Amino acid sequence: MIFSGNLTEKVYFYIQPDFGSSTGTTLNIFQLRDAYFDVGFDKKNEFRLRIGQSKVPYGFENMQSSQNRLPLDRADALNSAVSNERDLGAFFYYAPAKIRALYAALVRDNLKGSGDYGVFGFGVYNGQTANRPELNNTLHIVSRLSYPFETGSQIIEPGFQTYIGKYVVPAENRSIGIKSIKSFEFDDKRIAGSIILYPKPFGIQAEYTIGKGPQYNPLKDSIENRNLKGGYATFSYKAKGKGNDEYFFPFTRIQTYKGGKKHELDARNYEVKEIETGVEWQVNKSLEFTASYVISHRRFEDSKLKMNDQKGKLLRLQAQINF
Repeated sequence: MIFSGNLTEKVYFYIQPDFGSSTGTTLNIFQLRDAYFDVGFDKKNEFRLRIGQSKVPYGFENMQSSQNRLPLDRADALNSAVSNERDLGAFFYYAPAKIRALYAALVRDNLKGSGDYGVFGFGVYNGQTANRPELNNTLHIVSRLSYPFETGSQIIEPGFQTYIGKYVVPAENRSIGIKSIKSFEFDDKRIAGSIILYPKPFGIQAEYTIGKGPQYNPLKDSIENRNLKGGYATFSYKAKGKGNDEYFFPFTRIQTYKGGKKHELDARNYEVKEIETGVEWQVNKSLEFTASYVISHRRFEDSKLKMNDQKGKLLRLQAQINF
């Protein structure tokens, strides 16, 4: 449930509590997902500063809400940069008024937009992710450039983003006796490219990232700074149904990732090759169903799970209420 509104013409607030989070084996705890203020610097709020806990502007799919995203989970490669997509920080955004209107239309017109995170974003944030304490005195720095433009009946949005910082693997995410540098502080830096063709009616969404970060090395039973790479491509089609607000979105996503997940135990080492195909059925604006079939090959290792190589196929079903 979201609480939001304008306090003045230039000050906007947004608070989103989460009643279904988990910690360890405890489920359905309450925590904050978003809690921030946008402060505008001009009459049209083309220049604004976002202060508080919010999404870190890194990656297009990371910015998409679950209501707009077709696959049920975000892709491993981009999402491993910022778990839960959020952190505490201050972010400057700029977008001309006409582009802000286009960002709103891409969501309103059911084109699977990401929302308004500016054509240019720059900010600093803690780097340990949302609702976690900062563990060093080094802030992460992030920048994103993305510009949607119309060509004929199509809308294309290329983008580029990068961040750099120092990440500390927290004590609760380290196995007893795991080898590492004494401080458990590692370089954490990435760059990524995005290209979006909005579904009118055929759509393509693709992103790829490379970088370096903490990663478990099973050969040495240690956490080390290692290279990472990966990305995904999602192909979709928007088909009108018989009802006034009824739509079908068949989709297929191919993804790959090789690298660590710094937020997991021992910065767990991953190698992912996966294909997911399915369809989202929007019965109306308030109700949608998604069915997807996944063929997956995942190797993920930490100090407790070595040589953990798994292959499988599964059917996933989801019902979602939007309000």
